[in-house]
Amino acid sequence: MWLMLSDSFLSIVCKDCRDDELLVRARRRGDIEKVFPKAKVRRTPKGDYLFRSAIKKDDVIAAMENEVRRIDYGNFKDSVVDQHLHDAYLRVWATMLSLQPAQRKSTRYVGSI
Repeated sequence: MWLMLSDSFLSIVCKDCRDDELLVRARRRGDIEKVFPKAKVRRTPKGDYLFRSAIKKDDVIAAMENEVRRIDYGNFKDSVVDQHLHDAYLRVWATMLSLQPAQRKSTRYVGSI
């Protein structure tokens, strides 16, 4: 699962951890700690994600609930203050837009057909 938060980008998977844990990964230093302040983060230079931490599933669930409760914005992209992160998210947004079918002009029928 990719989580694009206003102040951090995380990848969460069930890999290389115990049954009651999930592996939380990040590309930037500090992103994991913003969501999981007590996490023991290790740097993994040979890994796809440079930073990772095994976190209890229950703690991941609680953190995700907290993140949902923090939502107070009407536009996600506008909530991202870090310009580098914002620009990265904008590129992802544009790529995902290509998955959406093109919008058709609505046809409004007046009277009976």
